[in-house]
Amino acid sequence: MVKRIDQIRKDFPILEVEINGKPLVYLDNTATSQRPVQVIDAIAEFYKKYNANIHRALHTLSNVATELYENAHMKVQKFINAKDWREIIFTRNTTESINLVSHSLSYTLKPGDEIVTTISEHHSNILPWQMLRDHFGIVLKYARINQDGSLDLNHLSELTTEKTRVVAVNQVSNVLGLINPVKEIVRIAHEKGSLVLIDAAQSAPHIRLDVQDIDADFLAFSGHKMLGPTGIGVLYGKKELLDSMEPFLRGGDMIRKVTLENALWNELPWKFEAGTSNFADGYAFGAAIDYLSEVGLDWIEEHEKEIVNFLIPKLLEIDGIHILGTRYEDKIGVISFFFDDISPETIGFLLNEDGIAVRTGCHCAQPLHEFYGIRGTARASFYLYNTVEEAEFFVDRLSSIVRKVRS
Repeated sequence: MVKRIDQIRKDFPILEVEINGKPLVYLDNTATSQRPVQVIDAIAEFYKKYNANIHRALHTLSNVATELYENAHMKVQKFINAKDWREIIFTRNTTESINLVSHSLSYTLKPGDEIVTTISEHHSNILPWQMLRDHFGIVLKYARINQDGSLDLNHLSELTTEKTRVVAVNQVSNVLGLINPVKEIVRIAHEKGSLVLIDAAQSAPHIRLDVQDIDADFLAFSGHKMLGPTGIGVLYGKKELLDSMEPFLRGGDMIRKVTLENALWNELPWKFEAGTSNFADGYAFGAAIDYLSEVGLDWIEEHEKEIVNFLIPKLLEIDGIHILGTRYEDKIGVISFFFDDISPETIGFLLNEDGIAVRTGCHCAQPLHEFYGIRGTARASFYLYNTVEEAEFFVDRLSSIVRKVRS
């Protein structure tokens, strides 16, 4: 049974914090989410009861820690409906997951091979591919977006050729908040023989994922954006691809045998999890997955849509506001906006005076802001513990700030 919103809010101690003497209204969830007591307690529980290195010993604590860490992989497998838990690799974050893929694929690419991404990507889904362009002679192409923020599928299709080796796109932009049609993107890419990497950092926390239905070859996301600890992320990859790829990092736990001449790699997923694993946060990430599964991703998506549907008409009443990503029917709870005569930094600073936390700047998406001809935006992003009342307070204070600055 889905928890009521008041029950959910009680699970997040930080929501009781006051900023400048006023209740915190946390609207920076796209940058990082808050953690429920269930996750906070799981971290403490692991260190109190289970702490030992995994895969390293025969003693009881090591065996228990190993089982808990592997169970966390299995929870993620179920969460995204992967075929096999060995297709779930724990990394530090989405950025490392994408870098893992780009680095490992670099061994198989040759000059003239093509990679297609889009201008609406986070820098983490641009810079690794630029590295391949600059050092390996790969041709890097960028698909356009339409003025409303939607991806120009026709342009992406035109750019994708028989020479394309990877199409790398976000499922949801961290600025636009729009849900891209990833199944259609995968179909276009696969018809040309290309692999597809999906940046799901902004979709995994908010909408239900099914990697088998999407048919993605790779999919990456971060624990800290979905109630989990910092420093742990996920790379999903189809098993046959991961088996064929060179490892990203080399050292302890990713080997089966080492001689002075060569080495044999470990089985999946350990082949890509070199060194001492982040097993404590892995266990706590499993608790975050449990929490999200209990609340329900379908409920979270509908809850955010309720907030967006309430908020957008109210925001549009503010004179001079510009909102990015105007296909509101395809939008999660991310709203980036700007004014021609008021800087995003001014908006963010003055909202903070009322205890409202929003993000300002380019949000690691400078090419997207250049497309719109602006230097930055203010971004309010909502999650499962935010309320319509908070959205109402936010738009009321924003309206007041705009009037005050202009007076």
